[in-house]
Amino acid sequence: MTDFPGAPTTPSTGRLRVLAAMSGGVDSAVAAARAVEAGHEVTGVHLALSANPQSFRTGARGCCTIEDSRDAWRAADVIGIPFYVWDLAERFREDVIDDFVAEYAAGRTPNPCLRCNEKIKFAALLDKAIALGFDAVCTGHYARIVDHPDGSRELHRAVDAAKDQSYVLGVLDADQLAHSLFPLGDTTKEAIREEAERRGLAVAKKPDSHDICFIADGDTQGFLAKHLGTATGDILDVDGSKLGEHDGAYGFTIGQRKGLRIGRPAADGKPRYVLDISPVDNTVTVGPVEGLDVTGLTAIRPRWCGTEPLADGRYTAQLRAHGEEVPVSASVADGELRVQLDTPVRGIAPGQAVVLYDGTRVVGSATIATTERPAVTAARP
Repeated sequence: MTDFPGAPTTPSTGRLRVLAAMSGGVDSAVAAARAVEAGHEVTGVHLALSANPQSFRTGARGCCTIEDSRDAWRAADVIGIPFYVWDLAERFREDVIDDFVAEYAAGRTPNPCLRCNEKIKFAALLDKAIALGFDAVCTGHYARIVDHPDGSRELHRAVDAAKDQSYVLGVLDADQLAHSLFPLGDTTKEAIREEAERRGLAVAKKPDSHDICFIADGDTQGFLAKHLGTATGDILDVDGSKLGEHDGAYGFTIGQRKGLRIGRPAADGKPRYVLDISPVDNTVTVGPVEGLDVTGLTAIRPRWCGTEPLADGRYTAQLRAHGEEVPVSASVADGELRVQLDTPVRGIAPGQAVVLYDGTRVVGSATIATTERPAVTAARP
């Protein structure tokens, strides 16, 4: 029996009952095939996340549409495993879509893919899998699990840095990690497509999914306007002077430069950026790019993949899904994660996730609540 890195094994036989989450894309298909090849008893499942799948984006989604479920079924047939579709649409609406809307209404910028991993793929799905007698859930995420002799497990970055998805998996706790399989973490995307071709999987050349699956036309602002309505408010300079009006503060994100609809240019001729969004008084504050510099942050609802950070420990942090790591000092106090950045990072918004790393090891994740930024003044003629 061959095996892949990071596969938990049952002491008696090494054979597991594995539930493979199959999105309809190439990654999850190859992950399921590798789990079978490793000798495990594998069942494929596609998650129906929309009460009306036609309302989710079709085409190159590899995630949530009717055609994706059909692609997953065909892949399971080629691999030779049982296949089911589970309806998690109501749970997805409550935990991901409603949360997405509520976060924007509160002036924060959420990451729905991270929330989906936390609440759907590794909470609802894993809980149901364990209840049905499965030992682990297998997904096509690019990340690695390292096992230690004492039985503990660590989550690490994938070999393929360009495809690494450890950032969105930073929400997993130790118990969830103990029941997770990530067979692709030691392989590049190019190699996965080649392997899919060799295995006769029709999804071998299917484009990757992107953007937000539940916003069919990709118009996030239009989606939010439909759910939150319009609410006229002021666009202010950092000194409090009114520069224009908006139809809803939710239509802006920290660091935004275009589409501000400001009536007059700054006195120094330099562009303005969104620095703050206040849902309390429905205002958006703009100012110079220097106002985006974040030197520290406080994050709430921390979740640790293993041991929580040391007091004033030295780590690196990733602050966006595709952002670079930055060196930081971090500690936990009163249930909050407090992070000081060695050098300022621009455009970090409340609602985003901060994920801590110790080398390639994922320490854990928390949701950014507040940021520390130097004071700036409005340009004067």
